[in-house]
Amino acid sequence: MRYFLEIQYDGANYHGWQKQPNAITVQEVLANGLSKLLRTSTETIASGRTDTGVHCSQQFAHFDTDNIALIPQLEYRLNAILPHDIAIRSMRRVKEDAHTRFSALQRSYVYRLHTHKDPFLRKYSYRFFKSLEVDKMNEAAAFLKTFNDFEVFSKTKTEVKTFNCEIFHAEWISLEDGRKEFHITANRFLRGMVRLITGALLDVGTGRLDVEGFKSVIHQKRKDKFRNVAPAHGLYLRKVTYPEAIFLENLLPE
Repeated sequence: MRYFLEIQYDGANYHGWQKQPNAITVQEVLANGLSKLLRTSTETIASGRTDTGVHCSQQFAHFDTDNIALIPQLEYRLNAILPHDIAIRSMRRVKEDAHTRFSALQRSYVYRLHTHKDPFLRKYSYRFFKSLEVDKMNEAAAFLKTFNDFEVFSKTKTEVKTFNCEIFHAEWISLEDGRKEFHITANRFLRGMVRLITGALLDVGTGRLDVEGFKSVIHQKRKDKFRNVAPAHGLYLRKVTYPEAIFLENLLPE
């Protein structure tokens, strides 16, 4: 049987989601916890990989098990043994062919920054000192929705079959106390894509790059021009959307 886990985590202490040699990751910690409780080696696959230091308000990972006797208490017991910075918000049984990565319809990220010194934000928001022209940033962000090939916003040596992505929403929002958030939703994202886009839009906001220059660099695929990568600690995977049909009505075995 296949189950989806809805997860939240503070990425500050982890080298991203995916297992790595000689580095602690969220996937490793979660898989170790599941394996211990289910008493067999249990692997997980997530809706997407997050980089070192990136946070998640909502991430999904799936796993398979036939140990149905342990399922009713698994969510509670898993939360009890996981570290304080990883939480299971829900567990739902899904169709056997449901896949956290390939079944996802949309993924949404938010990037957070602030302008004033705040000890409570330093690990969870990027302190940005320069003033920003948000209108110009949003003009450039709107252009992203008319484009498809995002190779210019991918990390070097990114191994994918296509660089095509569909952006549904991209907008900067001004909040109180000089805080700002960049919200972006797409069907998929490339490695490092959101942080590279955020960095480029900050260049537009400070006047380092004008809107027409932003568009031109994308058309020319000048990767060398978009190297301002926004720091990881301001980025959150906020939401992952799936078709409701993949979730079974009997969420747990009878």
